[in-house]
Amino acid sequence: MARRTGRRPGNPETREAILAAAREAFAGKGYDGASIRAIATGAGVDPALVHHYFGTKDKLFLAAMQAPMDPAEIIDAVGEGDRDEVGVRFVRLFLRIWDGPGGAAGVAMLRSAVGTEWTARLFREFVVTQILRRAVPKLGLDDDEQGPLRVTLAASHMVGVALARYVIKVEPLASVPSEVIVAAVGPSVQRYLTGDLDLAAHLGDPPDRP
Repeated sequence: MARRTGRRPGNPETREAILAAAREAFAGKGYDGASIRAIATGAGVDPALVHHYFGTKDKLFLAAMQAPMDPAEIIDAVGEGDRDEVGVRFVRLFLRIWDGPGGAAGVAMLRSAVGTEWTARLFREFVVTQILRRAVPKLGLDDDEQGPLRVTLAASHMVGVALARYVIKVEPLASVPSEVIVAAVGPSVQRYLTGDLDLAAHLGDPPDRP
């Protein structure tokens, strides 16, 4: 009997083929430039099968990144409540996720992000599309010209904490109770997000060069 050709059927290998094609597309074209149809073509499957396995483009991207959590859920939780406590809420929730079952996936994602320029591009897309775009409006920073910078400063601080605590495991940071980190880092994250950064003099037009 002749072997069937064409698109792959739904089998265990199909999911991995879709994820591999998605990583290639997201790294090469960015989140916005990568379409479900193009990813399906790269994986040799019908676009409907991509939706069957992953649902939305956002969920496919998170699966491709092996993200330990959905940033939208964190941002929604952080954005609720007293604005003066947003830094503490953010740090506490971040550590709760990394100290929980999702921590191993988070470590893998960070190790991958610093491995090659290809994986770094994926991680940048993750920060911009999944964190920055959501956090700026959710935290009421739409009208703040420094809003994107505020969010990336906060995110970079926490990435540094995650690298030192969970990947490199620098002591005593690696073993102190999470509430110690919340108390120490929360105010800094709060300042990034809502405080006076005093950057006006540094963000003006660059001086004319001779």
